[in-house]
Amino acid sequence: MLRFLTAGESHGQGLVTILEGLPAGLAIDHDAMTVELRRRQGGYGRGRRMAIESDRAEILSGVRRGRTTGAPVALLVRNKDWENWQNTMHVEPTAPTGATGANRAAVVRPRPGHADLAGALKYDHDDIRDVLERASARETAARVAAGAIARQLLAAVGCELTSHITGIGAITVPSGNSISFEVAQAMDREAPLRCTDPALEQQMIAAIDAAKDAGDTLGGSFEVIARGIPVGLGSYVQWDRKLDGRLAQALMSIPAIKAVAIGDGVDGARRPGSQVHDEIVADFAAAAAGLPMVARPTNRAGGLEGGVTNGEALRVSGYMKPISTLMKPLRSVDLTTLEEAPAAIERSDVCAVPAAAVVAEAMVALVLADALLERFGGDSMADLTARVASTGGKVRARLTRRPAAARV
Repeated sequence: MLRFLTAGESHGQGLVTILEGLPAGLAIDHDAMTVELRRRQGGYGRGRRMAIESDRAEILSGVRRGRTTGAPVALLVRNKDWENWQNTMHVEPTAPTGATGANRAAVVRPRPGHADLAGALKYDHDDIRDVLERASARETAARVAAGAIARQLLAAVGCELTSHITGIGAITVPSGNSISFEVAQAMDREAPLRCTDPALEQQMIAAIDAAKDAGDTLGGSFEVIARGIPVGLGSYVQWDRKLDGRLAQALMSIPAIKAVAIGDGVDGARRPGSQVHDEIVADFAAAAAGLPMVARPTNRAGGLEGGVTNGEALRVSGYMKPISTLMKPLRSVDLTTLEEAPAAIERSDVCAVPAAAVVAEAMVALVLADALLERFGGDSMADLTARVASTGGKVRARLTRRPAAARV
């Protein structure tokens, strides 16, 4: 089992991740982790906070001489902005001598759409800052750091991930436009929105600008694509082992994600079965070349059937609501007086859909890495890669064996 926990607040000292269950012997590319963290900070519509932070994960344990040891891996992403928040976020009963930054007033006006009110009621907080600091999407930097290591584990057995933006606000890529892994991966990582349609991307940018001018925010959608995944990850035998359910939970746990789809998702619910299910055909030419003889002309299921990977590319989409902090705030209530008042304003983004897509890649990588280890096991990378290669060979042999009726 591969599992992880995160800790830390948005304006605290830093974010901590503990990642447990990695096999020993995985070579860690620290620069690749930094690249993923930088990607999370980018994208058109981000706020001023991203100009302050330059995220980098420090590896505190579980890695020696560039390779995992089999012990839990501990990661730390420091918050540079901590120096401006010490008088507000100190852990001691009173601010220590030399603490810097302003002593900010308690937050008492919850933002509609945020965890503010529900969290304050649940944990009996008088100051909503105790809620918003942990509920902040800043926490996802810790997930991206852990996901970057999961990606490296997957890469060792030939699995790759990428993503692209499919919508910002009301501007969306037309349904039915299936974007290939190669096209999505080939896009410039520094592109403002990573939409494969340049004309639509310019419309999306204009929509974000208009929302900013209006003091509003925008949500949107994205698709994560993974290829090279072994057949048989996940299971149909029990509800909590179905891979589609595990992926849905992982993406829904990302702040502001309100819906998840696998493959055609919602579109598939609106068409007859004859236009939804992926036919299975024989490919004897491929079999002659030693490749699987069973092929799929389409991949509307998104690489999953019955909660199990079927060898096709995995396609998972996420749908993000607009960010809850508006510069022209909605109505709220002052919890100390119960009088109507505008919702609190915290430093925030206008649109964070590109960042959410990067976080989603990390979460998909973590779920797939967990499912990979569940399927193949192995306490070392040598064990894991050998088992994947061996089992993959059996699957290929089974698929390339011609049925009796077809033999001549």
